Amino acid sequence: FFHFYAGVCSALKLTVPSHTIHGIEGQPLHLTVDYNFNATASEIQIIWLFERPQSNPKYLLGSVNQTVVPDLEYQHKFTLVPPNASLMINPLRISDEGNFIVKVNVRGNGTIAASQKIRVAVDVPVTKPTVHTEPSSGVVEYVGNITLKCTVGKGTRVTYQWMKNGKHLHAGPNYTFS
Repeated sequence: FFHFYAGVCSALKLTVPSHTIHGIEGQPLHLTVDYNFNATASEIQIIWLFERPQSNPKYLLGSVNQTVVPDLEYQHKFTLVPPNASLMINPLRISDEGNFIVKVNVRGNGTIAASQKIRVAVDVPVTKPTVHTEPSSGVVEYVGNITLKCTVGKGTRVTYQWMKNGKHLHAGPNYTFS
């Protein structure tokens, strides 16, 4: 289930499912946005921006009523189907990690506006681990040490856990971890 966070300004309510969303590198990511208002609208404008820490926000695309105006640099990557304010990112890249900002303006008697920020974290799937032994020839029972090194080629937020016969190994007189 989702918790909804609402940005309320005057009679316009803008909701996003979460303020942080995890996506997977190379996959599409849909940023779901809902809005509603209790006014008569002659124009509805939707704007999407992207910002990284310590950099200026970049315009991605926007719409007025049904007409979408993309930034030509990003037009093949981001999709908006107004009046829906949700954004489709396809494909998601590591460089897309940051804040996506959506702003909705509704013009009727006056103009009402609301905006929301969604932080996107990009996860890279962990590749199959490889284990190397040193020395590679193995060791003779009761004589010498063996070092097992586990590495992964790619992956974010990787954690390692050694097991023996299905049970977690803990440091002790026979095992050390680094």
